Amino acid sequence: MQKDALILLPDALALLPDALALSTDVLALLPDTLVLLPYVLALSADALTLQGIAKFNLLWINEMLY
Repeated sequence: MQKDALILLPDALALLPDALALSTDVLALLPDTLVLLPYVLALSADALTLQGIAKFNLLWINEMLY
C-alpha cells in the first residue's frame, strides 16, 4: 500500500499547482457570486409569485367554466 502511495505522489505534486490555481479562481469568483445572490433570490420570489398568479387564474377559469 505504501509503495502505491509513493508511485502516486509525483502525480499529486503535479496536480497541486492546478488545484491552487483553481482555488484562486474560486476565491476571485466568490464576490461576484455574492453580488448575484440577491438577484437570484429576487427572481426566485418573482417566479413563485407568477406561479401563484397562474394557479389562481387557472382555478378561477375552471370555476367559471363549471
